[in-house]
Amino acid sequence: MENQGKKNTSHTTVSRMVEDIIGCKWSLSVIEAVKNDIVRPGEIQRSIEGISTKVLNERFNKMLRYGIMKKTIYPEVPPRVEYKLTEFGKKFVVILNQIDQLQSEIE
Repeated sequence: MENQGKKNTSHTTVSRMVEDIIGCKWSLSVIEAVKNDIVRPGEIQRSIEGISTKVLNERFNKMLRYGIMKKTIYPEVPPRVEYKLTEFGKKFVVILNQIDQLQSEIE
């Protein structure tokens, strides 16, 4: 069962979304993990030192709400959940990469 995530673009501009993601302590780390094919919540939590389950779930919900990630729940016992970047999320990562490149140029 796949949940594509719902883009909330009718009420949120892309610039506001970028501000919300970049201004959030853990969001970039979560995106980076998923970008690097770490897709299961437990793996992601173990890969990000210091993030709590509550905060991780809040970040997942934010990414789903903005349409950056999609969540797939596999009908297994116990259920297996994976997060992946949407096509929009992949485009968003390009912007984040450009910000990183700009920072490198400044340094």
